[in-house]
Amino acid sequence: RKNTKRVPSFRKLLRTSQIKLDNKLKNKQYKQKSAAKKYRKEQKKLREAVRDAISRKPFPLEECKKKQFAGKQKEEEEEVALPLDMMDEDDLQLIEDLAQKASFLTRDISSNEPVHVKKRKHESVIEKYEKVPRRMQTEPEKELIHLLPIKDKSGIIPQAVEKPVVSVAHDEEEDTEEMEEAEDFEEPLPVLTPEEMAAQRRQKLQERKMHIAALASAILSEPDSNIKKLKELRAMLMEQDPHVAVIVRKLVMVSLMEIFKDITPSYKIRPLTEAEKATKVKKETQKLREFEEGLVSQYKFYLENLEQTIKDWKQRKLKKSNVISLKAYKGLAEVAVKCLCELLVALPHFNFHNNIIVLIVPLMNDPSKMISELCFEAVKKLFKQDKLGYASLGVVKVISGLVRGRNYDVRPEVLKVFLHLRIKEVELQKDSEDIAPKKKFMTYKEKRKNLSRMQRKWKKAEEKLERELLEAEASESKEKKLKLHTETLNIVFVTYFRILKKAQKSPLLPAVLEGLARFAHLINVEFFDDLLIVLHSLIASGDLSYRESLHCILSAFHILSGQGDVLNIDPMKFYTHLYKTLFSLHAGGSNEDIGIVLQCLDVMFAKRRKQVSQQRALAFLKRLSTLALHVLPNSSVGILATNRVFMQTFPKMDLLLDNDSQGSGVYLPELDEPEHCNAQNTALWELHLLQRHYHPTVQKFAAHLIAGAPTEGSGALSLDWSQRSATELFEAYCMKGMTFNPPVASVTPRRKDTFSQMDSFVDEELNKQLQQHISETVVHKSLDFAKHLKESSLS
Repeated sequence: RKNTKRVPSFRKLLRTSQIKLDNKLKNKQYKQKSAAKKYRKEQKKLREAVRDAISRKPFPLEECKKKQFAGKQKEEEEEVALPLDMMDEDDLQLIEDLAQKASFLTRDISSNEPVHVKKRKHESVIEKYEKVPRRMQTEPEKELIHLLPIKDKSGIIPQAVEKPVVSVAHDEEEDTEEMEEAEDFEEPLPVLTPEEMAAQRRQKLQERKMHIAALASAILSEPDSNIKKLKELRAMLMEQDPHVAVIVRKLVMVSLMEIFKDITPSYKIRPLTEAEKATKVKKETQKLREFEEGLVSQYKFYLENLEQTIKDWKQRKLKKSNVISLKAYKGLAEVAVKCLCELLVALPHFNFHNNIIVLIVPLMNDPSKMISELCFEAVKKLFKQDKLGYASLGVVKVISGLVRGRNYDVRPEVLKVFLHLRIKEVELQKDSEDIAPKKKFMTYKEKRKNLSRMQRKWKKAEEKLERELLEAEASESKEKKLKLHTETLNIVFVTYFRILKKAQKSPLLPAVLEGLARFAHLINVEFFDDLLIVLHSLIASGDLSYRESLHCILSAFHILSGQGDVLNIDPMKFYTHLYKTLFSLHAGGSNEDIGIVLQCLDVMFAKRRKQVSQQRALAFLKRLSTLALHVLPNSSVGILATNRVFMQTFPKMDLLLDNDSQGSGVYLPELDEPEHCNAQNTALWELHLLQRHYHPTVQKFAAHLIAGAPTEGSGALSLDWSQRSATELFEAYCMKGMTFNPPVASVTPRRKDTFSQMDSFVDEELNKQLQQHISETVVHKSLDFAKHLKESSLS
């Protein structure tokens, strides 16, 4: 057959790339090597066949015996003729060498087969291995240097080179020579001054910073191709230089945290199945898979490093290989907690978020104030920004388990984080959407009557499309939200009820009562009776502080003002307790309890105006006016705003603005029963004192109430004050920042009179006496009072 393959022209060879030519040359060389290898194998097989043929050649038995008998006789004659004692040393050495090469040393002693037996094809690998002679213990082991393997058609061929062995005696001689040289001449170690050490440390730190910045910028510029540099950057978390180890580790922690926040996708990465791994995909898809896999693994290792840092600080363990002191552990742990808190808030959708929650939540109960506050703020931010509810549910589950596992011995702030859940807003939004009118579709009869055939066809397609859009937009997310929020709220209430039942004297009770007041409108109606009985028993026990009792009252009225309207329950005992507690409130700087009182009054009177009698409203109005004289200005403003709501909501409240008494009896200000204190027979004389208050806002509110709280006219308030609630006014005029609201106008300082020393005295003689008196040195003399007493007695 004629070879039709054309020889490539010179121009074609010029166009061929150098890489292609190199590959052709390599392939040609490989073919030559394989042909030579094949030839060597054939020659080896041929030699083995010849050797086997020679071993199979038959010998006569008699000749073999004669040869053996003759050989024995010769050996006996030689032994008799030449004993070992008479042999030369060279001959003896030769015999010993030949004995070492005897065939029985290289064969299996237990076998009865002859030495040159034919090799069987069915011989197993284990038997071959067992027949290989063992190396003696005295033989030194050769160290191998493993090189990169070579791959050919048969597979991967490992490559190794023997390490050159230097004799021990030679090493000992070199060591002794070095020791002698070191003894003869010892170079002194360079001693650095503190300034040089600081400069060297700054230089090292600058080099590390530049390296971190270079790696971070490379990763951020091209995350897909430079994902392996994350491993290099993460390796710097194990910095071993003791001079810069702490700072470098902190910088690497923060840098990795910012990098993960930037390059992390907005979805959760799931592991690939076996079927997905087996299928062939495009290069872009494969590159994306490799990036995601590397990102998840490096993120996992980073979180494990942060967790180990916190554990080392907690357990106070100093590792042998570590170059960081125990004192530096706390600083590293604080930075690790900051990074975890940032990732908790920034990446709630990404992998290992539940692991971060399990790490952060127990640290909320940490003795270190800084770390616990960091965790509190992170959880609050997570609750506020969590719209769907997955992250909130995870945190609530861990908190509930923590409270139960610690036997309710946790800080109250751990339960106060529940107050920042977004469940109430979502429920209100849901109610408004349910109340809103839903879109109606035309019936079949209406379509048949009003539309043509083509219009009915178009209308049907439009309605189908609108239904699909509505389902895709809202229905699934609403159901998920409602389910998640219901489960979250159930766990919260289980935690609250467990504490009310088993740990009523624990410091967690105020947080529980505050949480019940916050979510009371969402409690199931079946629990209302039992819950009100528990709240009243807590108040009646007298073990609670007035702040805790205020939370009990607020919780009870939140329950009764929501779904509890249908229950036939008289809350008079809660009104009485609040009326009795008003004069026990703190009047100093910690007047935050006034805010709870204002919330209670809003729920008890403004939202339940039909269930409140006139006598009760008059008694509260009088006692609140008396309380306004003793508290801080912001509390006085809030109380007067509540009195304004009383006077506008309930009729005949202006009775207290007159001096005439209504009915029989005398006002009893110390009686704790608002219904029987005869408040209609007194007057609001406190308003005249409040009208002369040092705070201008209190003055205006007092004047407004004296005028009867009109909504229009000269005595009416400004629009800003009239539209704000009492709680908002209380917070607006708060003086926590040591600032007066409204700010006090600055007074221009008077110019001080200047006094000139020389121009004040016109008389020259007087000036001379003054200068003489100034120039004289003052001489201190001892005073003798007895001398003057004697002179005065003699005179």
